[in-house]
Amino acid sequence: MTAINYEINERCFPLSFGHPPPKVIPVPVFARIESNLTVEVYTFLLSLLLLAAAVPCSAQDGCYSRLDKDTLTIGNQFIERKFIWNKGNVITYSLIDKKGGKAWFNKLRKPDFYIQAATETQNGQYKVLVRKDNAIHIATQETIVSFSIGTLDVRRVYRINAKSASIACETYLKGQLAGIAGERPANAADQKNIEFAEDMKVNGSTAILDQLKLDGFHWQVKTVEFFDVTDWNNNLVLENKFIPYRKKSYRGNLLFAHNQEKDAGFFLLKEAPGSATQLAYGGQDFTVEFGHFAVNGLGLNAADVHKDEWRKAYTVVLGVYSGQEFNQLKALRTYQKTIRKNEPGRDEMVMMNTWGDRSQDAKVNERFSLLELEAAAKLGITHFQIDDGWQQGKSPNSAMAKGSFSNIWSNPNYWKPDAVKYPNGLAPIVKRGKALGIEIGLWFNPSIQHDYADWEKDASAMAELYRMYGIRTFKIDGLSIPNKQSEINLTKMFNKVLSETENQAVFNLDATAGRRGGYHLFTEYGNIFLENRYTDWQNYYPYLTLRNLWQLSKYVPAEKLQIEFLNKWRNTEKYGSDPFAPSNYTFEYLFAITMAAQPLAWFEGTGLPKEALKLGESVAKYKKIQHDFHHGIILPIGEEPSGKSWTGFQSVQQDRGYFIVFRENTPERTGILETWLPEKVKIQLKPLLGRGKQMIQTTGRKGALKIALPVINDFVLYSYTVLK
Repeated sequence: MTAINYEINERCFPLSFGHPPPKVIPVPVFARIESNLTVEVYTFLLSLLLLAAAVPCSAQDGCYSRLDKDTLTIGNQFIERKFIWNKGNVITYSLIDKKGGKAWFNKLRKPDFYIQAATETQNGQYKVLVRKDNAIHIATQETIVSFSIGTLDVRRVYRINAKSASIACETYLKGQLAGIAGERPANAADQKNIEFAEDMKVNGSTAILDQLKLDGFHWQVKTVEFFDVTDWNNNLVLENKFIPYRKKSYRGNLLFAHNQEKDAGFFLLKEAPGSATQLAYGGQDFTVEFGHFAVNGLGLNAADVHKDEWRKAYTVVLGVYSGQEFNQLKALRTYQKTIRKNEPGRDEMVMMNTWGDRSQDAKVNERFSLLELEAAAKLGITHFQIDDGWQQGKSPNSAMAKGSFSNIWSNPNYWKPDAVKYPNGLAPIVKRGKALGIEIGLWFNPSIQHDYADWEKDASAMAELYRMYGIRTFKIDGLSIPNKQSEINLTKMFNKVLSETENQAVFNLDATAGRRGGYHLFTEYGNIFLENRYTDWQNYYPYLTLRNLWQLSKYVPAEKLQIEFLNKWRNTEKYGSDPFAPSNYTFEYLFAITMAAQPLAWFEGTGLPKEALKLGESVAKYKKIQHDFHHGIILPIGEEPSGKSWTGFQSVQQDRGYFIVFRENTPERTGILETWLPEKVKIQLKPLLGRGKQMIQTTGRKGALKIALPVINDFVLYSYTVLK
């Protein structure tokens, strides 16, 4: 039978910073996991561990970290992860979901991190830092574990905050490395048939960022792969549901593992670009075998590891939950909402950018900008962004003079206002915008040469625009991240701009083309400009835009996405009698599609007919609840948008929230939509926008609600309250 060691249970006390921890009662734990534990002993130990984890923390909602002999413990009020120290190359011992009362024990005796053939671990070190709350980040505790494997130094930083049932792990490498394990996985069809236990072993290992091997065969797993490059892709989410069996690899940034016996599980989030655009990609993000789950793909190769500089691999986030799918998604979203604060005056926006009408830079000048501001004010726009053409340098997309992004800084005035178009600089535009309550933003394309070697100049140019004009919102376009050095330099650029703008800068990160950050990298810097769609090319269909937002919103915070609505009166002849043409929807409906996200008016305000300006009344009502709507957990409801569905979104808060419901081109006047509410709950619904009626209703199976809308292509925005 396994020997039981004793350690002082200090898991619920923050670091004492020089003061001795309070005296507490020893709690038995076992320091090594053995396969011959009896069920009775296992159950007994599990009960003790859960009891200890339930002890209230001395500091309300506090995070804690403690290295005691051979055991490292990290946690908060929601989650605890315990490790065997192993000279710094830690091995997960247990994972606890405190709120759900569930504990998992790791059956694997190998370290969580693997990069090359086994070499003795040396120089294990441990320290803890507390990152204070600032304008962007909430307070975070960082447990820094470092060690050496031969000539390679490894630093693992475990980040935890008080609001989320998750722990993020950042990995940094420095030193010398001959190679990184990571050959492409074997095809199961090339394996021999299984007749003996030995046949089940799969040869070869891939570099592993994190891993767990948990009890049970009854796992339900889902991986989610994401696609950006939206100029070429219009199907942005791919789900893969499976039951784990023999060792197999999977693609995606997300893995959800649900144990049917415990009705609980965990998620693994790989903070990286989409699988198709990751660096040093070996063809897989996860390997799964029964209850063994591993995250693969470091995002760097051996040549990227330098002797004198720490190089960061992709971050892995591990979160726990108990219950069904909503709890799973809530655990993920709660973490995502801690990455960057969503401040009403800085991050919430109803932006107008004129590029959607395809004039490119032909009209951009002082007079045009001032006229656009007047139209924007009538629409209720909060941010007017001047796209390509405001600057002296000419880009390749210029309609006036084909320019170039090559050697941008050979022209030191490239990122200064065009003296011909803006003879008074941007000051008159900014001044008039302030008078109308509209913030000015600009388009910016960082200089790509030599892996963004001029990142400091780019950052200084943006910081100077902030100092001169107060401009802090920049659409970042034209990115290409083909290697690690490019990623490093872009990160330095973003951080420098934040530093020089007192963390006030907001970057709209264009996801339309090239190798970029996708939906899970650089998310602390702003929001995502999702897609270019144009009536000129007949590729703007409202239901397709709605579908992209609807699918992404399950796994990506909707409030982090800029979603476009266009001038539906342009190019109507190109659509002919198409039933899904933009002209078949009201302008208010097109705006409503964007409300769960950050609305983007992708048109010239001066090109709208007079009737379009009536939208300002709806925008004004929306802005009153925009931040509160985005404060909730926004998830899709109803059917997937198809142009003929009942569909929408729910913003979930404690005992209240919002619904946006769309009746697409369907003859059914009443839709039954499954929601994220429990069954048999009485709620009151109050219409805020659209044509729905106030009512009290009790939810049906899977939280279903009945919503009536009188005409096709109509919508309603409700606030709801759960009645006691």
